[in-house]
Amino acid sequence: MMRSLPAFASFTAGLRSLLAILALAVLAGCSTTGSEYDETAGWSAGRLYAAAKEAQADGSWDTAVKMLEKLEARYPYGRFAQQAQIELAYVYWKSGEPGSALAAADRFIKLHPNHPAVDYAFYLKGLINFNEDLGLVGHLSNQDLTERDPKAAREAFDSFKELVERFPKSKYAADSIKRMNYLVNALASLEVHVARYYMKRGAYIAAANRAQVAVETYPQAPAIEEALYILYLAYDKLGMEDLRNDADRVLRKNFPESQFYVTGIERKTPWWQLW
Repeated sequence: MMRSLPAFASFTAGLRSLLAILALAVLAGCSTTGSEYDETAGWSAGRLYAAAKEAQADGSWDTAVKMLEKLEARYPYGRFAQQAQIELAYVYWKSGEPGSALAAADRFIKLHPNHPAVDYAFYLKGLINFNEDLGLVGHLSNQDLTERDPKAAREAFDSFKELVERFPKSKYAADSIKRMNYLVNALASLEVHVARYYMKRGAYIAAANRAQVAVETYPQAPAIEEALYILYLAYDKLGMEDLRNDADRVLRKNFPESQFYVTGIERKTPWWQLW
């Protein structure tokens, strides 16, 4: 019996070491499981979509994004997946991720060109670039839309234009046309804003060039009245009498009661505040 004690002790020590290793492994496993636990595991597509809609209703846009992303990843086919793709564009936008929103809308259009909601995808692209929220802030802070980068305005116009041309009977068409008109006026006003800037600094050739661009590109915009007056002033300063007289004639014909001859180019009330 005495001779077996060392073997028994060795066995006991080995067992203790094994149990210690197993305990550490269990603890590590529990820690990993806890950190990676996902309560939505095993949820159906319908349940994920319902959770996303509930989050949207509560204004929990980040949660809505997560639910829709999981829905699309786990169930890439079927009506829920298509709905998740188009709604992702909207919730990305509402959660402050316009780049992801535009990418999601473009992907939906590419994957489902004949889907009944594809007109909405174009409309949403237009809205994202139009940036309705910043537009409202601009009105409240007296910031003219034309002071912002025109790239987004042009892209918004293109999206609205494609919607109206492809889906003239869409329920979004009327509002798209209204926004297109606003954007045309904004872009025209931007050119006039720059022309006015050049005039005040004596850069008459540059002023005439920018005013001419406005007249040729946006002939129906309200800002064209001022563009013609700037052309008249610039050509007068440059001593180009024939061109000055042409601009004067066109201005008086189209705006016979123009106040610019009285007030000059100092605008009192921007057109965009009246929209």
